[in-house]
Amino acid sequence: MSRREYDESDVRVRPGRGSRPRTKTRPEHADAEEAMVVTVDRGRWGCVLGGDPARRVTAMRARELGRTPIVVGDEVDVVGDLSGRPDTLARIVRRGDRRTLLRRTADDNDATERVVVANADQLLIVTALADPPPRTGLVERTLIAAYAGGLVPILCLTKTDLAPPGPFAELFAELDLTIVTAGRDDALAEVEALLTDKVTVLLGHSGVGKSTLVNRLVPEAERATGAVTEIGRGRHTSTQSVALPLASGGWVIDTPGIRSFGLAHIEPDDVVLAFSDLAEAIDDCPRGCGHMGPPADPECALDELTGPAADRVGAARRLLAAMREG
Repeated sequence: MSRREYDESDVRVRPGRGSRPRTKTRPEHADAEEAMVVTVDRGRWGCVLGGDPARRVTAMRARELGRTPIVVGDEVDVVGDLSGRPDTLARIVRRGDRRTLLRRTADDNDATERVVVANADQLLIVTALADPPPRTGLVERTLIAAYAGGLVPILCLTKTDLAPPGPFAELFAELDLTIVTAGRDDALAEVEALLTDKVTVLLGHSGVGKSTLVNRLVPEAERATGAVTEIGRGRHTSTQSVALPLASGGWVIDTPGIRSFGLAHIEPDDVVLAFSDLAEAIDDCPRGCGHMGPPADPECALDELTGPAADRVGAARRLLAAMREG
């Protein structure tokens, strides 16, 4: 018997590990249900299916989303166990397009943006008239963030039993801003009418009465409240943002108290574009115009406006000045 001769056809080369390319076909998740994110806590997102507070599930972020940021107010698609029973976990597989976005930075020198909430219709700027004393700077800066993010701002004055609201409200008369009061003895009918069928985020310093207001609007919320310190600063009682349903329809989002509101991500054009009667005029401004007028911007087209629009220019420049002052 002759000895067999081997050739390359007798050799079986085994593929190395990882040589088989991964498929790029991903599941479509056609059966996913729409949900709104209402809480965020250490890698777990509380979601309500179809906007119904009674259909709440806990979800994780699917691997294919990577590090896609998901915040309170985001509209997402979820799959998996949607029963909402204890110890069950759904998966967020898609994040929808954001209609509005409230953002801030730690300070004006920090370019890192922090998303506060997404898809809110309104920003309720909660300010105490005393204890702690009101700060126009924070109100002006939050107004800028609201205009730039597409939210409708509302100024809500609390602790009206300690100081009259008139003098502070008069400071913002030129901005055509909706102003309401929500003191301890004030009826909330006007506030509730503004919030009905809207998604509204509450923002303000610690100690101004945000959580107290939320507890009056949503009695079952039972948000923790605290007293103001001896030096006039509020204590942090809310540590995470949470969306709560209103009995009349709509949602309120309570947020932790803030000490500063950076605007490093905002450009002057973002502020002026919020004023519809000024938006077209800035098309004639030179490149790099800061819209502050002379001497800083001697060729600013806003200086050529007359009538009511000229008054709006003054209001816009006041906000721009607040943004520059930091």
